[in-house]
Amino acid sequence: MTTSTQTVQEARTKRSARRSWWVDGIEASVWIASAAAVALMIESGGLLTVSAIDYLYALGRAAGIVAAVLVMSQVLLISRSPWIERAIGHDRAALKHTRFGKIAFILMLVHVAFITLMSAYYDGKGALEQLLSFSDAGWFMLAAQVGFGIFALVVATSLYLVRSRWRYENWYAVHLSVYIAIAFVVPHQFMEGSTFRSGGLAWWFWFTLYAFAFGSLIVFRMIRPGVNLMRHDLRVSEVTVNPDGSTSVVMTGRNLDRLRARPGQFFLWRFLDKERGREAHPFSLSRQPDGKTLRITVKPSGDHSGSLAGLAIGTRVVADGPLGVFSDVSRTKPGLALFAAGIGITPIRAMLETHGADDGACTVVYRVRSAEEAPLLDEVQALAASSGAQLHVLTGGRGDGWAPAGHEGSLTDLIPDLTDRDVYICGPAVWAAVVEAEALAAGVPRESVHREQFAW
Repeated sequence: MTTSTQTVQEARTKRSARRSWWVDGIEASVWIASAAAVALMIESGGLLTVSAIDYLYALGRAAGIVAAVLVMSQVLLISRSPWIERAIGHDRAALKHTRFGKIAFILMLVHVAFITLMSAYYDGKGALEQLLSFSDAGWFMLAAQVGFGIFALVVATSLYLVRSRWRYENWYAVHLSVYIAIAFVVPHQFMEGSTFRSGGLAWWFWFTLYAFAFGSLIVFRMIRPGVNLMRHDLRVSEVTVNPDGSTSVVMTGRNLDRLRARPGQFFLWRFLDKERGREAHPFSLSRQPDGKTLRITVKPSGDHSGSLAGLAIGTRVVADGPLGVFSDVSRTKPGLALFAAGIGITPIRAMLETHGADDGACTVVYRVRSAEEAPLLDEVQALAASSGAQLHVLTGGRGDGWAPAGHEGSLTDLIPDLTDRDVYICGPAVWAAVVEAEALAAGVPRESVHREQFAW
């Protein structure tokens, strides 16, 4: 290993360690904030009891408080804040968002159940009567009940059995109503919760938490895309239908280098015309950004992707990103193993374009049904030849594993030094999961396996 290569590898190791600390720190901060919120409840007298059964009321309050922290954490995780994106990536942030949401809803159920049952016990009422009478305390309690109902609807539509039968656009529209639910629930926390009525440290703690979470959401999901639209004036400049049926869209704009996009990353693209302007969809860059243009290549797999071949030249484009850590910033090893299937080749092709002699050994494994149906195959072949990368194009019908039917061998048969390489995987979810599992089983460390997931 040369001195230059050793220095690069040392930098990768340090960067990987920093990212690992960020990942752990983000997770830990959520639970630290939860503990602090419960501590503030206790400090305000939340555990003052007359009999042992009163602790159930306190438990109900604590469950609601932790649920609120988790909901704010969800908002922050999907705010597309750069410091979260660079630390854990868009897909991992989305997974944490989903996990926190499930825990939060369970805690909401505990909160509603214990507060209702204990209030009924104190007032000598039935549980249903008590639940219906909460609205007598003020409009904010009725709003909280409506908000909880909306949360339940969002959770129900997020279940796989329901989600798999819905169009993405319909599910997303319902999912956005969670912000309405939060707006309905927040007032009862400040106007009814005894921790907050007196103001003081607890009031400012929650105000800061809400302001930071929703401030990040507003700045990075609402304001930043509009600023980028005005700053870069991104417009469609070329639309090409490729021989395999995919469509490549080139967009031209001003000062695109200020986006700091890296090969392998993706944007959420919104094409501002009558047909597509209401939807934003994730597509990876399919070539290296050059400061003047950005290109995506899309396979027609749905109504939206199928319509992109009809884009008019000059259509304005909102590009929200760059997003994800599926790029060289995640590297931990001296070599590269790039696995792609179908249209999953797009970020791999962009990464291959920047691969040089000092970047270590590189092998590309490209799984397709046939060469004629392989997106960007000619470009990948040319880039592999010019960069010295090995290219394996595996064609054929679907087999039992990641390889085509009839193909014998393992990942390490293709790449014997697989454990000395970062493994990047992009393709259909089931196929990618098989590749990932075999790479891990072969001894590749978890932090060296990189897989971007767009699944909703």
